[in-house]
Amino acid sequence: MADLNTGRIRSLLLAAALLPQALLAGAAGLAGAPAVARDVAALDALEPLMASRATNPQLRVLLLDLPAIRVAGSGGLRLRDARGGELLRMPAGATLALRQAGGRIQAQPSAIAGASPGTLSLSELWLEALPDRGGLASLQIENRRYRGRLQVRVEASKLRAINVIELETYLPSVVGSEMPASWPLEALRAQAVAARTYALRHRKPSAAFDLHSTVTSQAYKGLEAETASTREAVRSTQGLVLMHGNSLINAVFHSSSGGSTENSGDLWSRQLPYLVSVPDYDNSSPVANWEKTLSPQMLASAFAEIGGVSRIDVLSTTGSGRVRQARVIGPTGALVLTGAQLRSRLGLRSTLVRFQAAPFTFTAPALAGGSQLPTGMGSLLAPPPPRLLAPPSPVIIAVGRGFGHGVGMSQWGAYALAQQGRRFEQILQHYYRGVEVQPLRAGSGPLASGAVAGRGS
Repeated sequence: MADLNTGRIRSLLLAAALLPQALLAGAAGLAGAPAVARDVAALDALEPLMASRATNPQLRVLLLDLPAIRVAGSGGLRLRDARGGELLRMPAGATLALRQAGGRIQAQPSAIAGASPGTLSLSELWLEALPDRGGLASLQIENRRYRGRLQVRVEASKLRAINVIELETYLPSVVGSEMPASWPLEALRAQAVAARTYALRHRKPSAAFDLHSTVTSQAYKGLEAETASTREAVRSTQGLVLMHGNSLINAVFHSSSGGSTENSGDLWSRQLPYLVSVPDYDNSSPVANWEKTLSPQMLASAFAEIGGVSRIDVLSTTGSGRVRQARVIGPTGALVLTGAQLRSRLGLRSTLVRFQAAPFTFTAPALAGGSQLPTGMGSLLAPPPPRLLAPPSPVIIAVGRGFGHGVGMSQWGAYALAQQGRRFEQILQHYYRGVEVQPLRAGSGPLASGAVAGRGS
């Protein structure tokens, strides 16, 4: 049975289809009745397609923003203009060089059958891969292959390449880009459901594209990231999404939390009921514990406005121990930053971090010829106290745990729970509290507000 929204759409389409027939019927009696019946039958045949598009919609994924791009197709390329009109077909092996010039796309195909087809100048270009002998149709864009179509437009003196692809076709690559394909299937299934929910939740019909291909949204590396296991993870969870009440959740995830995930309200502007701090199981993560040495040169570059860094003081932390606010003190001033700002400036793996000064050691200088200080001269040539030798900008060591913002599902935690025999539904319901795993219904929508950052790594 069609749901309420699909029913409304069908009613509108039916009314539009029947109106001309009704007018004709009024003028010619029953003569219009067979045509009306045919229109109703056509709409009945259209309903499965409408439902399929509602539960497996097309996504628009930004792949590149570059001044110039090279594209090829597995079995050739078909070029179309903004209205869908076919401009050119290129055979397998031919490449298309695209560049921005004067706010337009300059498209230069490689020689076809020994003749150059010339340069096309367009405001918008659509590219479709023709299938190769094995039936695979894929676009070669720079060094990666992608399914679906490619829309190219000019934006801010660059070419914006957007992959237009169906949701269920997009997901096997996302799962393989976000998790090792060798991980347990239940972890891959959990990732598939989270990624599907995230993608649907972040569709933006009024924007130029829906998602980035990086961890700004969720990683998507094209055809090479697909494997049999990632395709199985998507196939066996097809259509399943995470719901809280009647809405899709914001299914953010990260690599490793360092022992405890974070409340969304402690990092972003809104506390969502399903994104609360829970114990993690990421002890096997290679980034469960880490250190990073912050050299004076690196600190001077990161905090040039205060002349480098002498000390970093953590002023406040969240309930899970992550830095909420910190003061950075330098030779010429001080800054107060949020944990996220500090992480960005220093390139830290997470905000679950503390700072300590590296111990300063003195090495006695060698004399000419490589000999050391003579015995008996120690008191005369003894080094001065360490405080006199300390550099103006000391080396600082960041000691931290986890990798990522810490909100939502921990991927290394999902791995550990899958190894313990937990099913993907149990994994998801541990990290997203109070949610249900349900088939996507046409018309399911996101919570209206409380925008938070993307997958964010």
